[in-house]
Amino acid sequence: MALRRLALYWLAPALYLVLIFALSGMSRPPVPPGVDSNLLHYPEYAVLGLLFARALQGERRGRASLGALLAAVGLCAFWGATDEIHQAFVPGRVPDPLDWWHDVVGAAAL
Repeated sequence: MALRRLALYWLAPALYLVLIFALSGMSRPPVPPGVDSNLLHYPEYAVLGLLFARALQGERRGRASLGALLAAVGLCAFWGATDEIHQAFVPGRVPDPLDWWHDVVGAAAL
């Protein structure tokens, strides 16, 4: 039963992390025409922050606690940093601290 609850709350963020990793591994990730790719960091990490906050909140009802929100932003900041490091090994991509900052700001907007 505990494993089922764990999967219920953490499966969505885990799958989303896989999606971010896959997109980050592309030399030319798909970006809608006319959209600045830097702007995509905000909604991408806002969604991740929401998924983390929901998973951290678990079965407790209502709004996520301040602790869950801060932990969610921290997890997003960590993942954003590892994502930038990952891009150092992808042809045509480079790590950019400003991209990481966009990730953190997007996560904090949750």
